Amino acid sequence: MSPDVPLLNDYKKDFFLKRFPQTVLGGPRLKLGFCAPPYIYVNQIILFLMPCILGGIGTLLYQLGILEDYYTAALSGGLMLFTAFVIQFASLYARNKSMTVERMLTTDILAEEDEHEFTSCAGAETIKFLIPGKKYIANTVFHSVLAGLMCGLGTWYLLPKRITLLCGSTGGTAVLVFFGWMTLCTGEYSLIVNTAIETATFQTQDTYEITPLMRPLYIFFFVSVDLAHRFMVNIPALEQMNQVFHILFIFLPFLWALGILPPPDALFLWAMEQVLEFGLGGSSMSTHPRLLIMFIVSAGTAITSYFIPSTVGVVLFMTGLGFLLSLNLSEMGFVFKHSVARHRVGTKSKALPSGSEKQLTWKECLFYIMILVLALLESVLLHRFACCSQISKNGPQAIIGYVLMVLLITLWILREIQSVYIFGIFQNPFYPKDVQTGTLFLEKQARLMKIGVVRWILLNLVSPFAMIAFLSLDTSLRGLHSVSVSIGFTRAFRMVWQYTENALLETAIVSAVHVLTSSPDVWWNRSLDTGIRLLLVGIMRDRLIQFISKLQFAVTVLLASWMEKKRRKSTTTLCIFNTVFSPFVLVFIVFSTLLSSPLVPLFTLPLFLVGFPRPTQSWPGVVGTAACVCADTVYYYQMVPSLTAALRSAMVAGSLGLLLPGSHYLGRFQDRLIWIMILERGYTYCWINIKGLELQETSCHTAEARRVDEVFEGAFEQEYTKICSINEHLGNVLTPCTVLPVKLYSDAKNVLSGIIDSHDNLREFKGDLVKVLVWILVQYCSRRSHMQENVHKTENKAKASLIILPALDTSPQTQSSDDTDSLNSEISDDWSDDIFGDEPTSKKGKEEKEQLKVLQSINLPIPGSVESQSVDDHSIGKVHENSLYKGVLLGYPAVDKGKQEDMKYIPLMEFSCSHSHLLSLPEEWMSNCLPNSKMREMSSLFPEEWYQFVLRQLECFHLEENVPNVLEEIAKDRVLKDFYVHVVMTCYFSLFGVDNMDPSPGHILRVYNGALPWSVALDWLTEKPELFQLALKAFRYTLKLMIDKASLGPIEDFKELTNCLVEYESDWYIGLVSDEKWKEAILQEKPCLFSLGYDPNMVS
Repeated sequence: MSPDVPLLNDYKKDFFLKRFPQTVLGGPRLKLGFCAPPYIYVNQIILFLMPCILGGIGTLLYQLGILEDYYTAALSGGLMLFTAFVIQFASLYARNKSMTVERMLTTDILAEEDEHEFTSCAGAETIKFLIPGKKYIANTVFHSVLAGLMCGLGTWYLLPKRITLLCGSTGGTAVLVFFGWMTLCTGEYSLIVNTAIETATFQTQDTYEITPLMRPLYIFFFVSVDLAHRFMVNIPALEQMNQVFHILFIFLPFLWALGILPPPDALFLWAMEQVLEFGLGGSSMSTHPRLLIMFIVSAGTAITSYFIPSTVGVVLFMTGLGFLLSLNLSEMGFVFKHSVARHRVGTKSKALPSGSEKQLTWKECLFYIMILVLALLESVLLHRFACCSQISKNGPQAIIGYVLMVLLITLWILREIQSVYIFGIFQNPFYPKDVQTGTLFLEKQARLMKIGVVRWILLNLVSPFAMIAFLSLDTSLRGLHSVSVSIGFTRAFRMVWQYTENALLETAIVSAVHVLTSSPDVWWNRSLDTGIRLLLVGIMRDRLIQFISKLQFAVTVLLASWMEKKRRKSTTTLCIFNTVFSPFVLVFIVFSTLLSSPLVPLFTLPLFLVGFPRPTQSWPGVVGTAACVCADTVYYYQMVPSLTAALRSAMVAGSLGLLLPGSHYLGRFQDRLIWIMILERGYTYCWINIKGLELQETSCHTAEARRVDEVFEGAFEQEYTKICSINEHLGNVLTPCTVLPVKLYSDAKNVLSGIIDSHDNLREFKGDLVKVLVWILVQYCSRRSHMQENVHKTENKAKASLIILPALDTSPQTQSSDDTDSLNSEISDDWSDDIFGDEPTSKKGKEEKEQLKVLQSINLPIPGSVESQSVDDHSIGKVHENSLYKGVLLGYPAVDKGKQEDMKYIPLMEFSCSHSHLLSLPEEWMSNCLPNSKMREMSSLFPEEWYQFVLRQLECFHLEENVPNVLEEIAKDRVLKDFYVHVVMTCYFSLFGVDNMDPSPGHILRVYNGALPWSVALDWLTEKPELFQLALKAFRYTLKLMIDKASLGPIEDFKELTNCLVEYESDWYIGLVSDEKWKEAILQEKPCLFSLGYDPNMVS
């Protein structure tokens, strides 16, 4: 916010001036973005004041003494009910008419979209604009009845004589009556005419029309207090509350407009969560259905404990249910259901989990059963035989209280040792400082993990049993049929397991207060039992933590606004305002803390408002339903399992501090940000929500990420000379916790200038491509034959295989000049190969009747970038479509029909080795597409020594004979070699052409992306999708090999080349970022990924 950049520009200001009055008044649109007739505004005013007019009739009759107050309420309510039905049926009639609302054409793109033309004051288009109507007939009836009831009770609530008795002032009565009716009119208008756009929104879509019920809900609540005061006399507190509520009633429209009061659904879920957490000892739930179910079960537990006649039974019931409800029951139910299904299926199913997983599950179940049995035995034995009737400082309960205090201090020390900062202020001297040295850091962190294991044992095994002993020995349990005992101890016995660390703190505080104030005359000891004391301490603990965090947040926003140079001038006034009126700011913070609602800085300025209360899961629906799926999503999917395991270890050790639902954590690695939120926690489990944030697409996001990096670098990468240095970023909302070892991908972008455009490298590239093609085809045939052996084991292998091969050596050399001329007219001259050119060009004189058969490729990505694409169901053999060649796809030269008819075939020939069929290529690859002269000319490029070396290195044969001798015979088979020469050189020709020119960088880029230049052999290759993919794979492997040779040095021998290719096959995925196989490689956690792209912005 500055003079140059205002807080609200003209468009936003116009939008605000239209929307804010509409929200305050409950729906009337008194300012439109287009010119409307005056009767539009007059009709809205009449509809808005209709409840006031109808209520005024009844009020006048009451003031004149004609009607009693309850008859007045009935009259006003009946008139409003009739009016509401008339309004709703008028809307229904207008919607059913055939007349349509015409949209006005406008050239102003910033104008409001609801521009209409109106023909009359009561026309159908006018009614539909003023009264949109309800989506459901049931809501039409229900809302109309509710409007009549609200008007009747509101008239009773705002009777002048009644208000005069409450406030004792005629002037005050006039103000309360006038503005009170304005509040009532806003509620009625929103309910039956047009629903207001509420600032406080919880659901993204109001499917069941809950939003219109928001304002009537609060009006009924205020009226209910007045009704309680009418019928429950002589209660001073209720009378004072009624007086305060009458004053607050006139401010409801502003509270609704500011978003302080929650919608009905958010209010209902928030209330359930607060009662469950602080009244019943549960946790906030990860989903709203779980919250509802857990609330009902927990409330039933507390009610049932009230009716148990035996103290021993109460203790057993509370202990057992407290432990069971603190477990992850949904996961245990899934395991049980899965076990039942596996038992029914028996041994027939092979897809069920293995035995190791089953043993692990039953070990956990056995562990929980043992803990439950020990807890029940301990509680019943101590309560039955060791419980005393009198409180004593030297009694068993007091001694256990001292033990709990020692446990609390010990656990606190062990937890602080695990984090990088102690209290978030001082550098932890025990935390390893060798973050950059991964191995050494993990070794030192493993030592801290041993301390963490000790902490886990103390926290999850020792502390719960100590607290159960403390509760079982309490004398309050002997007072049966007490509401306070049922609620307090049901919560206490469950908190022992649900929030062990918090329960330990609360129990230690109650024990310490009991030791310090052991006199029975003190109110704390006289009026409250131990369960209620623990409940009150728990509420105070939670609200104190919230108050400190909100106060820190307010101070941080205030200081950040002042320290930011660009905002200092504009925020100076607000900073002074906050300083002068700091008591009122504290009131807002306290109010926000008491409601457990967010503290909202308006426009991120130090101007604070109280947000509406909401549950911990502050969004509707299941976690992840609103997630944005893009090309980056797969990277987060890959890291989540490893991140979850690392978080589990950190939680066990205590590195993440006190784990509370609603806590947020931020993870950072290179350009990735992870937002982690704790949704639910219990005994030995924790539900978290992991969100991957966008990869710094804008400059402001990059600046924010850089600030996060500075905080982490100051904690983990800076060398401290002092033993306990102070946190440089003290006061920042981010407090570094720990470093987690997570298996994920690191993004490294390299510029290939000097490598991909080097003539020496490009010259070597051609020779390497032939070798890589040979290796890939041999490996493919070897795997293929192995699979066929498993399927066809009864096949007669001794039978000689007959194949069709082009006559490389037997056919006479004829028509070579004609062959050459025909090739020159059809090959790479039609392929414009400027370096990184945008698209190929074709000859102008070519006919376009027969085109290339769906030559597809994909978009060229920027080097290292991640592009978004839709997932297609293409088969593996298909090549993806590239917009780079869409414009010129029709420009490929037509193929001469006579060419393919002149291709010659040789007679059937036999392999010289009986095992050569094991490495024979598919028969559909045997056809010839090249003239004989060109094939003879290019066959000289075939590396025969490398071919024989690759064959001799095969290890996948399972023969009874001597495998090396068999491979030697296969390597000497001339017919098999000629077959490979034919296929390899045809693929080579398809990728490069037969002119034997060195490729250009642009050519390599296009072919890498699947866009091959047109040639005679291209149709032949694209008709064989599997071979096309193998050739493309060989081309990409060769490019990676060229880069490795330029970076790491030349390849010395065939053995080293083989090792490189084997490494590419096993540890690398070399392809395109937008490929579906790229995502599969990420999910399979291939160690390395490689892709090639082109950034036009880097061209000088």
